[in-house]
Amino acid sequence: MGTLEWVAVVLFVALAAYAVFAGADFGGGVLDLVARGPRREAQREAIAGAIGAVWEANHVWLIFVIVLLFSCFPAGSAVLSQALFVPFHLLLLGVILRGVSFVFRSYGPHRTVLLRRWGRLFGIASVASPVLLGVCLGAVSSGRVRVIDGAVLGAAAAVLSPLSVALGLFALAVCAYLAAVFLTVETEGTLADDFRRYALEIGGAVVALSGVVLALVGREAPHLWRGLTEGPGRAVVSLGAAAALASGGLLLTRRYRAARAATVVQVVSLLGGWAAAQWPFLVYPDVRADQTAAPQATLVAVLTTLIPAALLVVPSLALLFWVFKARPDRAR
Repeated sequence: MGTLEWVAVVLFVALAAYAVFAGADFGGGVLDLVARGPRREAQREAIAGAIGAVWEANHVWLIFVIVLLFSCFPAGSAVLSQALFVPFHLLLLGVILRGVSFVFRSYGPHRTVLLRRWGRLFGIASVASPVLLGVCLGAVSSGRVRVIDGAVLGAAAAVLSPLSVALGLFALAVCAYLAAVFLTVETEGTLADDFRRYALEIGGAVVALSGVVLALVGREAPHLWRGLTEGPGRAVVSLGAAAALASGGLLLTRRYRAARAATVVQVVSLLGGWAAAQWPFLVYPDVRADQTAAPQATLVAVLTTLIPAALLVVPSLALLFWVFKARPDRAR
């Protein structure tokens, strides 16, 4: 592989990490919003305990993706910034409101009206954020965004297209499913059963929405359909579908740790199928990665810099998760 392809691989790894870790984080907020039954407060406490120590660290991956984009693909990043200006800023607002409301709810007086309002805001922002991320993926793949004589056209139509909206709802369902599966591992007894029920219910929505998304891809984005049904994209998507079936089966048999692993494979494979079908376009059909890449010297410098950065950041994140996840006694 050439330098450009290595940059693309690193970009995908960071995007996949954000999809898994922040996706579960967003999904936890969704489950917090829809919690029901006699144990709903215990469910919310379990969700807060699961994400409370690590939620802010998950955004390291998003920051890394953004920095890598404007460093290695400056012209492509400029187009993305213009085409996705509105959803990007709404996403930023959602992430900020999510963090603020989560902290205020966690440290405010219990069982007050104000506390419940912060909780609702946390849930609503958690719903909006993955929807906006899915909309962005749909917009850059729809073919509706055009770059003509340097002007970016059709952004509103791309963001509001049926494909983009469907991908937004699909991303929301996948995040909620991911969180529910993760929480079956992090809880026990009746609480684990509650999250298992949520996962099975949301899994049905994921299956239904995947059918809608595929139908819209075939109708509105034939280039993406070809990428998903031919070559590497087909193999990766097939792996994701198999992992989704395995995840559901493992949940039914209460093999929660194996279900979590299968769900991670499912999410990464689905995102990988989209990336394989989209490549080499950053924005289809006018913005190609190879045509908007920075000079070779810049790409090499970025890749070289990533080595010491990874040696510092990855062990630090691993230690954070080990302290608060594998060794919860250390957190007290």
